[in-house]
Amino acid sequence: MMSHEKVNILLVDDQPAKLLAYEVILKELGENLVVATSGREALEFLLKNEVAVILVDVCMPELDGFELAAMIREHPRFQKTAMIFISAIQVSDIDRLRGYEMGAVDYVPVPVIPEVLRAKIRVFAELYRKTRQLERFNAELEDRVRARTAELEESNARLLESEQRRSLALAAGSMGSWDWDWVNGDWMWDEGQFHIFGVDPETFVVTTANVEALLHPDDAAKLRKATALFDRGERSYEAEFRVNRPDGEVRWCVGTAVATVDKAGIVVRLSGVTVDITERKRAEERQNLLAREVDHRAKNALALAQSIVRLTRGETVKAYIQAVEGRISALARVHTILSLSSWQGAEIGKLVDEELAPYATGDQITFRGTDIQLQPATAQTLALALHELVTNSAKYGALSTLSGRLSLQWAIQGEALELVWEEKDGPLVEKPASRGFGTRSVIASIESQLGGQAEFDWRSEGLVCRLSVPLTANIDARQPGSRPSLAVAGNRLS
Repeated sequence: MMSHEKVNILLVDDQPAKLLAYEVILKELGENLVVATSGREALEFLLKNEVAVILVDVCMPELDGFELAAMIREHPRFQKTAMIFISAIQVSDIDRLRGYEMGAVDYVPVPVIPEVLRAKIRVFAELYRKTRQLERFNAELEDRVRARTAELEESNARLLESEQRRSLALAAGSMGSWDWDWVNGDWMWDEGQFHIFGVDPETFVVTTANVEALLHPDDAAKLRKATALFDRGERSYEAEFRVNRPDGEVRWCVGTAVATVDKAGIVVRLSGVTVDITERKRAEERQNLLAREVDHRAKNALALAQSIVRLTRGETVKAYIQAVEGRISALARVHTILSLSSWQGAEIGKLVDEELAPYATGDQITFRGTDIQLQPATAQTLALALHELVTNSAKYGALSTLSGRLSLQWAIQGEALELVWEEKDGPLVEKPASRGFGTRSVIASIESQLGGQAEFDWRSEGLVCRLSVPLTANIDARQPGSRPSLAVAGNRLS
């Protein structure tokens, strides 16, 4: 499977000793490590191979790291390839900005800390694998769509050629036939034609004006165009068009018309067949939408993971790795919930349960609230916010002691979803002199990404955090009387 395939990690440095050191550090990752002693050598390899991550030294003769990054980004195939710069000198903010503009995703200072370098490379290598897997699924999906479309087109061709198949289609109401006397203007429709247009054969009078009135305004001109073409000697015509049925439903059709002429070559009659292709159109639209959604999710997942890696801070290497892995795990948990619903949304109760369960001991944690279905983007953001709150509580707050208690409640208040996080019976709480990274992350997630509010009340008996998320298209609250979820009022983590 894709998840077990090795990926190429390209190491670029003009000093063989440093390349050897990087190989030793990264060997335990089990990936294909490829070394290049110059920018030109790196470009030659890239043109012939796929690469997951490029580790490049900023200072190299002939072609430095910035110039190499710019050349790589100019190639369409490598516009999203992860590049990590290694710099043995103090890099200024301007140089960092220049590097990010050239496509760098991170910097690693010298001396290199092996654990940090491995952690960064591991994250981007796994992201590369997952992205390629999604691309493969997307390609397979497109192949299936093309194959299915070809099958349908071939089927329609056989329907036109086979009277038996035509009869079956007429009985099913997906095909109709008609005749139009070109001289006196009389029309004749069969039962299938009336069915496709959604009109009653007993009451509907078939005239050119009445037929045109049932066509979609953007397609009515095609009927006039066909008439003009037959006047100029055309013998056949085919076009797709939409029918606005009297009940308001819109149907997609493909129509074929053939002219009958007299001895002088003058058109005397038109005969045609109409095929209802609405289901095919809808299937194509669903498949296209799914393909775009797969691409969108892959890009979002990569962007979120990159943000986590860039913004996470830690006093030690171990703390940094734990923080990154914790946030990636939180993201993975909500992705699992979303995938089970085919990315239609996530129940907030299930989301809370998944995030808080690893920290529950006995009846330390309780939660309750309205059964609410969150949209995917909202669920991801809220999951990361809850992760920051619960990890902070486990380190310093109520969950850091067995006597501590945590309560989480949520409800719809007016135009917003209100969540109240309340801790008590834990260590004595003092208001911090400045906001920590976790607090800033929660505020940024709720306020910047969701347009809500996050308030922190550092009471001596325990933290109270109130989160408010606007009730827009982000949230779908179920109507009263719908089936309750497994994580609603009265539920308890154990």
